[in-house]
Amino acid sequence: MARSDTNSSPRKPRLLDQALLEALALRYVARYATTRAKLRAYLLRKVEERGWSEQKPPDVNEIVDRHVALGYVDDAGFAAARVRAFARRGYGELRIAAMLRSAGIENVDAATALAVAHEGAYEAALHYARRRRIGPFARSPGGPEQRRCDYAAMMRAGHGPGVIKRVLECDPHVLDLDN
Repeated sequence: MARSDTNSSPRKPRLLDQALLEALALRYVARYATTRAKLRAYLLRKVEERGWSEQKPPDVNEIVDRHVALGYVDDAGFAAARVRAFARRGYGELRIAAMLRSAGIENVDAATALAVAHEGAYEAALHYARRRRIGPFARSPGGPEQRRCDYAAMMRAGHGPGVIKRVLECDPHVLDLDN
């Protein structure tokens, strides 16, 4: 027997209460590596989308603080993991710092991770140049226009001018090109 069209309207989501909000938070942190800011934004978005059933407003900050205290959310660990991943892909410290800011990681938690990015800036820039085949890794030497394009690409990847100049001026015969 076919369903009638009057009963086929989408079901309205259940209004949230504190227990459902807690369950959503737990499911979110179990599934995703996240930060305080991202978890807070997620919970506030869910309350906005589904509505709130209780008289007292939701205590989102308390839920976030509890997940931090339990170790489910670790901004410093998140920052360290992201810095390693971005550095492996050859991104520079400026791009990494922007990514950490957009993830809502505070300066205190980002400081150690950014120090690691600063230490490995030259190696990350070399990796980026090798991956993109620019500078000393280009298949054929280019002129001044190509050099400007290479410089711009490395700037977009978040590398600083000093590191870029060092990479673009290095001797390709000295570099270990097999890695």
